Amino acid sequence: MTPNQKTISDAFVDARLNARGLAAYPGDLPATLTESYVVQDHSIARWPDRVGGWKIGLVPPEFRERAGAERLVGPIFEALIGPARAGRRHDMPVFAEGFAAVEAEFIFRLAADVPVGAEITDAYVNAVAGSLHVGAEIASSPFPGINDLGPTCVVSDFGNNFGLLVGPEIEDWSARDWSSLPAMVSINGREVGRATAADLPGGPIGALGFILRLMQVRRIELPAGSLISTGAVTGVHQAQVGDRALVDFGSFGRIDLSLTRLKPGWLDADRAAGASHASGG
Repeated sequence: MTPNQKTISDAFVDARLNARGLAAYPGDLPATLTESYVVQDHSIARWPDRVGGWKIGLVPPEFRERAGAERLVGPIFEALIGPARAGRRHDMPVFAEGFAAVEAEFIFRLAADVPVGAEITDAYVNAVAGSLHVGAEIASSPFPGINDLGPTCVVSDFGNNFGLLVGPEIEDWSARDWSSLPAMVSINGREVGRATAADLPGGPIGALGFILRLMQVRRIELPAGSLISTGAVTGVHQAQVGDRALVDFGSFGRIDLSLTRLKPGWLDADRAAGASHASGG
């Protein structure tokens, strides 16, 4: 790790823990995704919570050649994961001085450990995939320009994750066509995105195969029960504090949420209350 990588990591960790914004990127932007994952690994080691899962994001087409990748990943910590409850509005805190967005997601819960050294074949990916759920990811960062600077910036700040709501399980998902799994997002009553699981390259299972192979390179074990959020199927829908969103998967479930202002001491408050980051409004 270089001094610059440590500076970046420390700035993002401290800003996140203290609910502060960052007006500028805190250092020299890493030149490669490999350098950014070094920053991410250091940040994970510093963070006072366990990783409960991982989010996958698509690299915008204009950055893919330079990044050498179509997708990226970031950790989702246990305190940032909550169940999506039918008929309830969930308050999802975000960085008021930073970036925030709502994303519709299809989420795997791994059925088995994926140890370092496993041979990741297509058959192996299908065998460990486990259950598939609908859900919503909150992308939020202390730095408002996180997506503008591209994937090395996103990876260096935990992949831009700040919450995951896990909804109902999709029964017999492996027997369904991906195009039969719809998703729609509206913000403040206006539709902002509509797609199906088929709009993810390779479908959700293709995204799962990507992260299993990447984690072999990064030498990170994935325990059984880990949640894998496979990507923003309808797009990344930027929003702000006070906005209300609906993430609708048709007959498979719907998630109602509002974005609220993240407050200093949020992690200690969650622990004292014995609650997750996501609450019902």
